[in-house]
Amino acid sequence: MSGFVMTVLGPVDPAGLGAVDAHEHLFLRSPALPGDDFGSVEAMTAEVETVRAAGIDAVVDLTPVGLGRSVTGLAAVSRASGVHVVAATGYHRDAHYPAGHWVYREPAAVLESVLIADLTSGIDERDWQGPLPSPSSHRAGIVKLGASYQRLSAAERVRLSAGAAAARRTGAPVAVHCEIGTMGPELLELLDADGVPAGRVLLAHLDRNPDPGLHAELAARGAYLLYDTVGRIKYRPDSQLVELIERLVEAGHGDRLLLGTDVGRRSQLRSYGGGPGMAVLGETFVPRLRSVVGAQAVDAMLRANPARALTWAPAAG
Repeated sequence: MSGFVMTVLGPVDPAGLGAVDAHEHLFLRSPALPGDDFGSVEAMTAEVETVRAAGIDAVVDLTPVGLGRSVTGLAAVSRASGVHVVAATGYHRDAHYPAGHWVYREPAAVLESVLIADLTSGIDERDWQGPLPSPSSHRAGIVKLGASYQRLSAAERVRLSAGAAAARRTGAPVAVHCEIGTMGPELLELLDADGVPAGRVLLAHLDRNPDPGLHAELAARGAYLLYDTVGRIKYRPDSQLVELIERLVEAGHGDRLLLGTDVGRRSQLRSYGGGPGMAVLGETFVPRLRSVVGAQAVDAMLRANPARALTWAPAAG
């Protein structure tokens, strides 16, 4: 099968996906973020309901294997809120896995088989933490991978290849964590060498490195640029992100842009008493951006672009 977007509740016609927040975390636990984990279905349902009230119809949860994924929780939130949820499989950068974790010692073939199972039969309800898998009926819709700042470790390279192989064999799209917006060109080259062309890749966090010339080059190669730190003022003011988007749109690359907030900490979620919350994208940023680049360009970033980026391609076998 191809030509669909896989959500936790089943395949969806891309045209019916609606407005998409292309990078969030609905459940998360990581040694890299001590004390900032979150895992309440009730709290996340409340958070996602504010997202829907702000005009967003679908959320992409980019939490990969071993970081507190709850596929049953994702399904419950989707049902309760009425928001489509696309779940990820894949592997993050080294910082998110403690020494001795199985992701470092298993061969590429085993790492790939884990992802294939999540994509084709159903995500493990135990998030592959053992002792035996318990497959759910809810499939992953995207492969998430990760690189460190300005480098790709040997272990990350093995996991990148395993993820690329899983994407190639299933037709699923690939999202890559680019730490502080680095490694974009290198990651595209490595993934292409592994059989995943740039047009199947979403490069996350590029707005942490707001270089319009570099971004134009990446977009010209066909990659999707995921600007996903909306509302995260500690990184840069939203005005700078608006200016970056305006430059890319004027350069003719508006069809390669995706938006998200990636509020991956408990302290950033309104339902836990923090901020800015997931709804900041639809509530404040989208109206502001629309006033600068126009409704048509913003609708492309929220609707047409993510629908195209998340659609599964024919599998290579």
